Amino acid sequence: MTVEIPDKLYFKIGEVAALLKVKTHVLRYWETEFSVLQPVKSRANQRLYRRKDVETALLIKDLLYRQGFTIAGARKKISSEMNVSYRSESDMPTAEQVLKKVKTDLLRIQQRLRGNSLSE
Repeated sequence: MTVEIPDKLYFKIGEVAALLKVKTHVLRYWETEFSVLQPVKSRANQRLYRRKDVETALLIKDLLYRQGFTIAGARKKISSEMNVSYRSESDMPTAEQVLKKVKTDLLRIQQRLRGNSLSE
């Protein structure tokens, strides 16, 4: 199941539902069942999904609909995959490493935005 995710920072719940071909209430339900799926909320209390949230929702849909996992089984699978990344405290990135990554990401976004404004 390959879905082309548009290159943008935030997606409204309707956009994510259309990408995944599920109803919006399904996404809201998944938010209650999967702690990794937590879109930010705008000032108007509207859900705003980041790319990471869309990818997580795609994974959840694949586990539930294609692979036949139960909600509990999918939750366990996702949490075990996340725990593989950091098996111990020493494997976790330091605050300095996280900040360096954030800075790199922000600089890349800034360059992308400057490139877009030049082409307009």
